[in-house]
Amino acid sequence: MKCMYIMEPGKVEFRKGEMPVRKKGQVLLKLLYGGICGSDLGSYKGTFAYFDYPRIPGHEFSAEIIEVDEDNEQGLKPGMIVTCNPYFNCGHCYSCDHGLVNACMDNQTMGCQRDGAFQEYITMPAERVYDGKGLDPKLLAAIEPFCISYHGVSRADVKQGEKVLILGAGTIGVLAAVAAVARGAEVYISDVSEGKLEMAREFGVHGTILNDTPEHFEEKVKTITGGNGFDVTIEAVGLPSTFQNCIDGACFGGRVVLIGVGKKNLDFNFTMIQKKELHVLGSRNALKKDFLELIDLVKEGRVPLEKIITNMYSFDEGDKAFYDFAHNQGIMLKVMLKF
Repeated sequence: MKCMYIMEPGKVEFRKGEMPVRKKGQVLLKLLYGGICGSDLGSYKGTFAYFDYPRIPGHEFSAEIIEVDEDNEQGLKPGMIVTCNPYFNCGHCYSCDHGLVNACMDNQTMGCQRDGAFQEYITMPAERVYDGKGLDPKLLAAIEPFCISYHGVSRADVKQGEKVLILGAGTIGVLAAVAAVARGAEVYISDVSEGKLEMAREFGVHGTILNDTPEHFEEKVKTITGGNGFDVTIEAVGLPSTFQNCIDGACFGGRVVLIGVGKKNLDFNFTMIQKKELHVLGSRNALKKDFLELIDLVKEGRVPLEKIITNMYSFDEGDKAFYDFAHNQGIMLKVMLKF
């Protein structure tokens, strides 16, 4: 079968691989669609913190079940269209023992710390495979990034009527905005790209902030919030500057949630956290319940998930997809591969 590798920053290569052999308790899957996420793009560009070369990328996907144990507890059957939880936890570290499996101390996410899904067939443990309940396979492949955003919004405990600011209008930021809007919040999104903000306006946000200068950002935050700051700020980029924006843009007693992943350090006046009595929270990966809840939510037609898919390539065009995405981030949201 054909497998895609990121060999080094900027270099995608296809290799022949052996067909996986399914073991008891596993499911043999044929890939249908796979999304290129921000971490995949960061791996391609050499900026992602959790990646070793060479490696097969990909952890957002939909697939068809080819083989599965007949007596599996999940009710899985051949022919089902499914998605999967790609965050492999060890099951015995301090985090896992306390139920924080999404932040396992030895976490191995597909396409990051272990080979990913961008190959024609894969095997997965049955307990990580979730029935798509008839969702379009393209939408099902977008459930995982929605889970990342949804988990962050859940960590922030966003409430109806609160003012929420999302830093970053990429896929994760836009989907965080969608999740916050669904909770009844008044949601704004900020980015350095006017093109991305234009796309974000199609997802029901209440306003946008072009983050072109610190002065303009500060002025817009004051205008929108009456000088109070936002109840919740969510970082969805992974840059020191956007984390600083979250601290600066939050109200006294506000909640700051960090979803973005980066490599750079931030030197900042940490006393501002004490002065404002901020609640600063990390958000990593997602939980099984996030996947199950969002499959139902999207199936009910309550969120415009289909709008997030802006570009489609065949699997064979994977190198072009990565190149185009890396050079056109301002006009692309979810880039997807069709297997």
